[in-house]
Parts: sequence; structure tokens; C-alpha cells
Amino acid sequence: MSRFSLSIAAFVVALLGGVIFVTTFERPPVLSTQGGFRGLSMGEVENPRTLPALLAANQAPEASEAADTTGPKAHEVYENVQVLRDLSEAQFNRIMLAMTEWIAPNQGCGYCHNVENMASDEVYTKVVARRMLQMTHKINSEWATHVGQTGVTCYTCHRGNAVPTMVWSTEPNSRAGLQAPRGQNHPAASVGLSSLPSDPFTPFLLGDQQIRNISTTSLPGRNSQNTMSTEWTYALMMHMSNSIGVNCTYCHNSRSFAEWAQSPPARTTAWYGIRMVRDINVSYIEPLKPLWVQNPNGPADGPHGPRLGALGDPLKANCTTCHQGLNRPLNGAPMLRDFPELKQVNQGPLRSADATPR
Repeated sequence: MSRFSLSIAAFVVALLGGVIFVTTFERPPVLSTQGGFRGLSMGEVENPRTLPALLAANQAPEASEAADTTGPKAHEVYENVQVLRDLSEAQFNRIMLAMTEWIAPNQGCGYCHNVENMASDEVYTKVVARRMLQMTHKINSEWATHVGQTGVTCYTCHRGNAVPTMVWSTEPNSRAGLQAPRGQNHPAASVGLSSLPSDPFTPFLLGDQQIRNISTTSLPGRNSQNTMSTEWTYALMMHMSNSIGVNCTYCHNSRSFAEWAQSPPARTTAWYGIRMVRDINVSYIEPLKPLWVQNPNGPADGPHGPRLGALGDPLKANCTTCHQGLNRPLNGAPMLRDFPELKQVNQGPLRSADATPR
């Protein structure tokens, strides 16, 4: 081979190497802030080149002027008001307008209502909305261990979309019992383009499989922790890391990942978050499956997008649904403070559409 040919070959190899390097590693600058004792590699990593765009994409909408809390109650003015019945008329109208902007800005009131008869329950999304309001109230009142006093609103997940964009459903190749799915070695975005199992949500955020990879015993026949369960656990951890835009040491002490006493407080917050999301999926989303089966593409004036996954299960929540790349959804905007109406949701059972109104 001539020297010219060798030079061309070397150039091609160098070019390919450069492409691989540039596309594989994050382009600097990257800033690291120490988050623990020196030598423990517990820094928080941020890229100032990409952070402004991420923050801009996670801005909460400006809150409207607070409503008068006095005057007649909503259920005294309007028919068939169930979960927001104790709001004042002004508060009720304010939160209805806000929900329209949060969920269906293009479709308007007709997305949940028959605009010729607003009291009617014939549009199924009105029934879903009631249940989602109850879910939001439960998150804010019973899961403060995760959401704190910041709380959540409909916008936290929906961001102006009838169906939140960051949702999941069980993959056809997944199997129950923490077994590796077929095609595991095909990198998936859900687990950071790694070759880990690409659906860690079904066992952990719908089921209650144990999240553990360190054995508590070495005795044969009693050790449920193996390579397979470790892969599933790491898949969930990769999802959580990408979802909130942090590295492993945001929640773990690199000296001892398993030791709770040496872990940052964020690990406890995440522990509650996993259980909160599981509660959302099991108690609120899965029970609404019959409505979504009857309306797989939304209300009749749609289509508005699919409501079911490939196996016919509802689209469900995971960490990305709310966080979308930030450790605090919407950069910590205190939306619950701005919308106290969401603190006054009736948690009682919903009446059927033909029940006596009011």
C-alpha cells in the first residue's frame, strides 16, 4: 500500500474517531459543585451550555389574579359540581379557566364538557378530570414527603397537552417477575441509551418488586439478588438520573451506595417519590382503564392522541412526567401556593352521571 493510501486511511480513522468522541461525550464546559465530603465524588454536575434551554422549557405559566373566596358556593350556583363544590363561584371559575389552559388550550371547555349542557357528564373526560383533581389533592396533602410545600397542579404533568408527553406503558417484550425482556441489548432512551432492561416501570412503578442489588445473605437458595435483579434496579436508577438531571451521588454517598445513614436527604425524598408514583398509577390511572378502552383516542371530536399502550394498558406516570430533566419540576415554581383551590377538592366518591345534581 502506498504512503498516500496509508495517509488517507489514517485520516479516515482519525475522522471516525473524532466523530465517535464528539457524539459520545458531552461537550464542555461542564461545572461540578461539591455536594459532600472531599474525596467522595459527590458533586452535582451541570452544563451551562444546555442549562438555559432546559430552564426555559420548564417555566410555569403566570398565575391569574386570586379569586374572591366569599359569596355563594359553586354547588349552589351550578349543577352537578362534585369535587370542587365547596369553592366560591369566583374560585370555581378561576380554576376551570386555569385547567383549560393547563390541559386543553386549543380544545377549550368542550374538551371536557358538552357546551350546550355544562352539567352533563356525557363527555368522558369530565369524569376523568374529577378523578385527576382528587389525585392532585392526595399528592399535595398526603405525599408532602416528596412534593413538600411546593405541591403539584395539572400543569406539572400536562404542560398544555391533553395527554402528558412523558408517559409510559408496559412493553410487549417485558415479562413479570424481573425477567430480562427480549432485545435487552438494544439501547433504549428510557434507560439512558444503555443496554439495561428498557421497561423498569412495570415492576417498580406499577408493581412493588423490591429495588435492591446487594445481597443480605450468601446462603444458597435464599439469595433473591442476582445479576438480573441488579440490571432491573440499575435500569430504574438510570431513568431517575436522567429524569431529574442529576448523577448518582445526588441521592447516594459514593463511599457506600447502600448505606442509608450516609446518604444525602435526597435519597429519602426519592424513596417516597417512587411510592407516590406507584400510588398514582395503581389507585388513579389503572382504575380508569375502562373509560380509555371505550375512548382510545380521546373524545369523539378528536383524535387527541392515544390513551393506551401496545398491550392495551393505560399510559402511566414515571419520574420524567413531572421532572422533565430538573431536580425540581418547573424549577420549583410554587404553583400550589398560587392555586389554593386545589386544596379544597372533595375526596368523596363520585356520583354517576344520572345521579341527582348538586
